Amino acid sequence: MSGDTFYFGDNVTMHGGTGNTGIAKYQAPSGPTDGDPALRAAVEELRHLVAALREQVPASSAQAIDDSLPALTADPDTVPQERHRALMAVAGIAATVGAVGRPALEAVNRILALIGGQ
Repeated sequence: MSGDTFYFGDNVTMHGGTGNTGIAKYQAPSGPTDGDPALRAAVEELRHLVAALREQVPASSAQAIDDSLPALTADPDTVPQERHRALMAVAGIAATVGAVGRPALEAVNRILALIGGQ
């Protein structure tokens, strides 16, 4: 077996001291992908709830919601930290407005459960 190469996890190969870019990711995505109908449905529901919530919060909170909308997606290319930040921002706003925000807060929790709390 001498000379065989097996990769588990990430692999980094450096050639020289400059111009090194990239990393070979040999990991399967953890969690649902864009093809997951439950995640797509939960995200779509949240986006509708957030649109309604936006009309009932102060302008600064509405702006925070607007800033979060691009990351509220089922797209697997969305940076997990950005999606998590956006979900937490929406959850915080929903929690502060009480019963009006409860449906959005529950939708955020469903999405977090689907993506493993990323």
